[in-house]
Amino acid sequence: MSTTDFSSLQLQPALIDNLTTLGYQSMTPIQEQSLPDILKGRDVIAQGQTGSGKTAAFGLGLLEKLNVKRFRIQSLVLCPTRELADQVAKEIRRLGRGIHNIKVLTLCGGMPLGPQIGSLEHGAHIVVGTPGRIEDHLGKGTLRLNDVNLLVLDEADRMLEMGFQDALDNIISHISEARQTLMFSATFPEQIQAIARRIMQQPVTIQVESTHDNTTIEQHVFKANDNKHRMTVLQLLLQKYKPESAVVFCNTKIETQDLADQLSQLGFSAMALHGDLEQRDRDQTLVRFINKSINILVATDVAARGLDIEYLDTVINFQIAREIEVHVHRIGRTGRAGKKGIALTIITEKETFKLAKLQDFLQQTFELEALPPVSLLDKPVYQPSMMTLQIDGGKKQKLRPGDILGALTGKEGISGKQVGKIQLFPNKAYVAVNRNVAQQALKKLTQGKLKGRTFRARLL
Repeated sequence: MSTTDFSSLQLQPALIDNLTTLGYQSMTPIQEQSLPDILKGRDVIAQGQTGSGKTAAFGLGLLEKLNVKRFRIQSLVLCPTRELADQVAKEIRRLGRGIHNIKVLTLCGGMPLGPQIGSLEHGAHIVVGTPGRIEDHLGKGTLRLNDVNLLVLDEADRMLEMGFQDALDNIISHISEARQTLMFSATFPEQIQAIARRIMQQPVTIQVESTHDNTTIEQHVFKANDNKHRMTVLQLLLQKYKPESAVVFCNTKIETQDLADQLSQLGFSAMALHGDLEQRDRDQTLVRFINKSINILVATDVAARGLDIEYLDTVINFQIAREIEVHVHRIGRTGRAGKKGIALTIITEKETFKLAKLQDFLQQTFELEALPPVSLLDKPVYQPSMMTLQIDGGKKQKLRPGDILGALTGKEGISGKQVGKIQLFPNKAYVAVNRNVAQQALKKLTQGKLKGRTFRARLL
């Protein structure tokens, strides 16, 4: 039996059987190196990039440790953003679906407190949440962590960058010291090491090298004359490569919003994603990007953590990241799951020293490439193939994806092939449709009925 085979681990049969049905064939390096120690109950510090399989590593660990008959919160997973918390909770539910009656609860900011308090009153085995909201519930006495025996800090470096140090200290003070602690992070600055020394017991440290290489990710570097010219270079690259889904990385929230606004003014399908957005705007932006009715997401590194995007064909570094490890993390957003990806980086003369550092870190050499022809600026700006319809009704109105699909494709409707992703929220639903039938689809929804009722709908 191979040591990379999940059946080589001391996991209960229900978990092994479920992994087989999910198509998990062999462990990734981070799983292979961390899971034996996690299952032995040791504290573990694991460093790995996005897409390394870390969620399954700690998810299997906490599911194996769980006593389902004991209806108490036994595991707490802390994440920096709501998107990552939602993604982690979803993955834990998938991994644990072979075990009956497991309850996983998500507690994040941007959502009403009332329903969360109600859910907590009904109890849970596993809580996944953001530090701010977990702290809110602790302060109100609606959450008790006395029975937690496993604490996971996911994307620990980003939680510190976002200013959650005090919140983390407060939360950890509510948990028994006789717990197991797992820390996962893409980078390990001194601040993280200091926390680890304070809250962990003789941790095992695991470091998995980045698996990015030339076979999955094509990297190209272009030089701009100055910061003003950088924008022109970006336009040329977008017009040349015409990415279906591209994340453009900036270093600050202000630069992110400014760049998204400039691209929109030039006619590109672009929106910003950063920490100053209201949760409603953030949700809508992600919906439109994931369903491919927006081609370009301009984002900060913090905001891009935990994006649940099946396939991202292009990453563009409008600016090279301040830390080389963060830059490598950005690049790793593309070329995942065995698919090809492209990473484009724009630098100026002042940033050539950063390029040298990057080359040393990756042990690769990048030649500065010639810019695409300026004549591309005279061509019409390319547009996404899809558009998004927003319906003023969702899960609370008992709407299901099948209801929306049926309404669109019914008598004199559009073809099922012209309907893209359908996403449901408590009081809203979003459906992507082909651009050339968007008006017809809107008319079908507004003049027809869903669940015997009329709902308002609009094109975003």
